[in-house]
Amino acid sequence: MSIIHIITPVTTKGIRDLQEIAHLAGPNLQFTHSLLDRGPPSIESEFDEALAVPDTIRRAIEAEKAGADAIIIDCMGDPGLKPAREVVKIPVLGPAETSMHLAAMLGQKFSVVTVVDTVKPLTANLARIYGVYEKFASVRVIDIPVLELHDRLDELQGRLAKTAQMAVEQDGADVIVLGCTGFLGCATAIEAHLLAAGHDVPVIDPIPTTVCMAEAIVKAGLRHSKRTYATPPSKTIIGYDIPR
Repeated sequence: MSIIHIITPVTTKGIRDLQEIAHLAGPNLQFTHSLLDRGPPSIESEFDEALAVPDTIRRAIEAEKAGADAIIIDCMGDPGLKPAREVVKIPVLGPAETSMHLAAMLGQKFSVVTVVDTVKPLTANLARIYGVYEKFASVRVIDIPVLELHDRLDELQGRLAKTAQMAVEQDGADVIVLGCTGFLGCATAIEAHLLAAGHDVPVIDPIPTTVCMAEAIVKAGLRHSKRTYATPPSKTIIGYDIPR
């Protein structure tokens, strides 16, 4: 039995329901989940990300100690991804890194469709960091903040579909990446809309994609290199409740 622990790196209760990914579980795979005790209510900027990192690291350490085989950070900003890899020995995956690399495999150019303008620089910078900027066509927004997604579901898919179509027709995207894990479950409808408009383009839903990749890495017996993500030296840290 493999256990994948999902850290939703915000403090807003109810923002992630494991029932949304229950179909990905099975007799050999189960999920556990945690939110942050300290941090932002949502992540829509570098500032929000910085606030989320310390408690995300703490949750990662706790998950490994509780028996998790892999960790997914449930945000397309991948907050705390690299430091979390340093402090645990199990695989830690970010949906942005995973989705962008897959998108680069599936087409010549990909676009990210995300929530609001403040996320655009963050997303473009991640494409540079992850080495896929040559295949990065654009990042477009639907102008719905993260904390409003649940209450605006009726218009969410329509805006996503329209914006994805613009990314294909105007920016040359061959693949669409949903740029917020709050868009979970929307990919199929967007893909159908694009096909109806004459565009046979894959749409990547980051959480299911990252779950499948995490499960594959665990099954293969792999983890991140400690030459890259070396365990930090032990030292006194003041002001942060991070177990070691």
